[in-house]
Amino acid sequence: MYSVRRNVSLLAACQAMLLTNNSTLIAINALAGLALAPHPWLATLPVTCWVLGSALTTVQASLYMKRVGRRTGLMHGAGVGIVGALICAGAVWLQNFWLLCAGTLVWGTYNAFGQYYRFAAAEVSSAEFRATAISLVLAGGLVGGILGPTTSRFTIDLLGPKFLGAYLALIVCALAAIALLRFIQIPDPAAEERAASGRPMREIARQPRFLVAVLAGAVGYGVMNLLMTSTPIAMGTCGHPYGDAAFVISSHVIAMFAPSFVTGGLIRRVGLLPVMFIGALLNVGAIGAAVAGLTVAHFWTSLVLLGVGWNFLYVGGTTLLTQTYRPEERAKAQGANEFAIFVMMVISSLSSGMLVTGAGWELLNLAALLPLAAVIVSIVWLAMVQRSQRAIAGA
Repeated sequence: MYSVRRNVSLLAACQAMLLTNNSTLIAINALAGLALAPHPWLATLPVTCWVLGSALTTVQASLYMKRVGRRTGLMHGAGVGIVGALICAGAVWLQNFWLLCAGTLVWGTYNAFGQYYRFAAAEVSSAEFRATAISLVLAGGLVGGILGPTTSRFTIDLLGPKFLGAYLALIVCALAAIALLRFIQIPDPAAEERAASGRPMREIARQPRFLVAVLAGAVGYGVMNLLMTSTPIAMGTCGHPYGDAAFVISSHVIAMFAPSFVTGGLIRRVGLLPVMFIGALLNVGAIGAAVAGLTVAHFWTSLVLLGVGWNFLYVGGTTLLTQTYRPEERAKAQGANEFAIFVMMVISSLSSGMLVTGAGWELLNLAALLPLAAVIVSIVWLAMVQRSQRAIAGA
């Protein structure tokens, strides 16, 4: 158990490095894009390219790690991140908007690899400790959420031209992740596992647990991203100063990752599906708070509930997913799950600004109720299926 906890701690530290860089990018990408874009409406394209790069490479990243091993693959992914950071820095130096988009697209590959830290934790843990291991690795994001904005504030003007120092600082965290990964003990896939393909993906995807796990993870991430990215715009429209919006977003990030210290234990005590169900209800509560008023307190309550709800759905969905595949099938099953999540992120990133400026804050929130209702119904359906299977087995 000591080696398991040591591995999980190191993976959590790697997650912290990834989230430090990602939160730095969230803080600077749109601003750098606005400074370099030929047209203001293109300012958020570097952000979209970052998410798109993750979506395009997440399946390939999973399959690559099946061939070379989890640790080697994660190290190579961080190495690609360094290349992406150098391209972004070069774009700022050359004042080239399209090169910046190319750099964030490459950086998305590192983000795609980094999403598998939680699966690596599951693979080095026992079944009883698995939910806790996943939860603790995600808790590393709390450190990243704090360090990232701080790093961007200190480095954004450190070198000229503006943003150059911030993009170069990304390399430090990526190198730290590579160094940490050297101390992690993750067994490489056996030759039989590498050669075997297991069941067809369509057969794996027909499992009720797989369907609910993917739906919960994708919708949870999509709704969170939709509301989070539109909140600063909505608060600005309501006349709230940027400092209040920054406080709300910071509280949201803490709410996303702080529960990870207890989510795994909560799953062990009350069950996996109840925790996921509570997560979906918390997201519904977040929408209720958002449409109830437009004060800072309403925005804050909404985003905090949204963060905790995301955590319960994401940790729960990841844990449920690990119950749906055999060792030789994990690469394609995990890759399919991550692809679904990133597609939802691309859709929500592209639609968030258009919906909040076109339809308004209230209608944007109400629109998010439909996918959440689908998640709630699917969780209840799975609970009924599992109850029926237990009754048949006990007969």
